[in-house]
Amino acid sequence: MDLDHHTGASVDGWAHVVQSIETILVTRLNTRVFMRQFGSGVPAMVDMPMNDANIMALYVSVAEAIDRWEPRFEMTDVTFSAGADGVMTLQLKGNHLPNAHLGDVTVVNDETQVIRVQATRVDNWSVAA
Repeated sequence: MDLDHHTGASVDGWAHVVQSIETILVTRLNTRVFMRQFGSGVPAMVDMPMNDANIMALYVSVAEAIDRWEPRFEMTDVTFSAGADGVMTLQLKGNHLPNAHLGDVTVVNDETQVIRVQATRVDNWSVAA
């Protein structure tokens, strides 16, 4: 259980996993004082050109960060799209493993979970489950 970053209400279960992934993806590496490795390289990639090499680097950065910091989400697919208005969207698909942080890797159900992460060129991030 944790507090919702936007409302201050308590959050747990799948909503807590989504909030955790948002925190991981928007946190720049080397910015947490006692956990310098926490976060991802995604914020540094926001203004990079949308070529194949950078899109692949984005996929790798997202996958590595989630694999390292969020055991309750087993990512199975990621897709990327970018609009002419500068908004990029990542769609993450995977399985919810509610007790993986305790060593139990049982999937909560056979339903695939989807998370959409959007960012504009001014580092304005949003996440929707």
